[in-house]
Amino acid sequence: MSQSRLPVLFVLVVSLVVLASGQPRPVVVPVTKDTATSLYTIPLYDGANLVVDIAGPLVWSTCQRGHLPAKFACKSETCKLANAYPVPGCPATGCGRDPRKDMTCTTYPYNPVTGSCAAGSLVHTRFVANTTDGKNPVRQVSVRAVSACGTTKKLLASLPRGASGVAGLAGSALALPAQVASSQKVAKTFLLCLPTGGANGDGVAIFGGSPLYLEYTGSVEYTSSLEHTPLVTRKGSPAYYVAVKYIALDNSRVPLPPLALATSGVVLSTTAPYTVLRADVYRPFLAAFREATAAQWQYAQKPREVKPVAPFGVCYDARTLANTRMGFMVPSVTLALEAEKNWTMTGVNSMVAVKPEKACLAFVEMKDVKAGDGKAPAVIVGGFQMENFVLEFDLERKRFGFLRLPYYAQCGHFNFTRSS
Repeated sequence: MSQSRLPVLFVLVVSLVVLASGQPRPVVVPVTKDTATSLYTIPLYDGANLVVDIAGPLVWSTCQRGHLPAKFACKSETCKLANAYPVPGCPATGCGRDPRKDMTCTTYPYNPVTGSCAAGSLVHTRFVANTTDGKNPVRQVSVRAVSACGTTKKLLASLPRGASGVAGLAGSALALPAQVASSQKVAKTFLLCLPTGGANGDGVAIFGGSPLYLEYTGSVEYTSSLEHTPLVTRKGSPAYYVAVKYIALDNSRVPLPPLALATSGVVLSTTAPYTVLRADVYRPFLAAFREATAAQWQYAQKPREVKPVAPFGVCYDARTLANTRMGFMVPSVTLALEAEKNWTMTGVNSMVAVKPEKACLAFVEMKDVKAGDGKAPAVIVGGFQMENFVLEFDLERKRFGFLRLPYYAQCGHFNFTRSS
């Protein structure tokens, strides 16, 4: 039996044609980390990529030759869904004063890195993708799709080289998870396993509810061991929030102002490279981390602080930090979640090596936001903190699942090769 490497290609689904007989299965795509921007992308059939944005309500790209304009009226339900989450600073949507002249739906693709947006339209396109059984790609499917099309390449500023747009994975009706669930008749849920990049290989995203097996770990099925906490929604936002009761370093709570974490909540983001904390949360967190790290000299040599590298607030001489299979030996960071679940991050997800002899705390202070400002989240959990976790976004049960992979497993260990 020969082995063949098949491209796993991106999907935007409105209608689906299965190319081989059998029951529809979840759809799998590889996830690649761009080391230059620390953003994650998924591939298209023509070699272009879309940036993964779990807070994005739409899937959009720059306009391509293969796109066919979709004649959605500006008052149609689809147009309303495409504009359900207006972005601050973008023009207001609507049909205009003269509906006879303003019949075509206009939407506003949004760059989550720069904050820029531009007028666009809804378009039809077609992609090819693979389904999965949780172990390998299984079967190829052809997909017709509707996405937003931006007319200016300025929308691509600060995105990875080769990226042509953004794949919105939020809980909104026109984001990718909802479209896959509708077309494939599968669960409205998706798994995300973000890679660390480089030689560690591509991570994986599976849309539609699926088990997950990784190479080199035998018959272990990872979704059966997930911890779950409720997903929280906030009015006017398509993003995923979780309720955090407190933050702890090892077993000690960080002394935060009352209701600091409840003020605008804790949101998950794949477009923030590192976790961002509002000033009223970051400053006591940083002080507590430095104190707890300094106290570790009792067990090894004393960690030595060095001049920090932007955007980080504290860095250490890496030679004075013990390095283990779970990363640098520093106090673990725990988010105490609802349902009595703890999301714990060891040194591999809390410390980043910025130079051969310098390691920095990968939590940064939110800029241009005052302490306690309810207009901004208390915490934005960034991509670095979510790498090599199996993450499940269950939109039907409204819950978030997470599992730290053991040190011998990697998100890059999914087998994208199948027998033919």
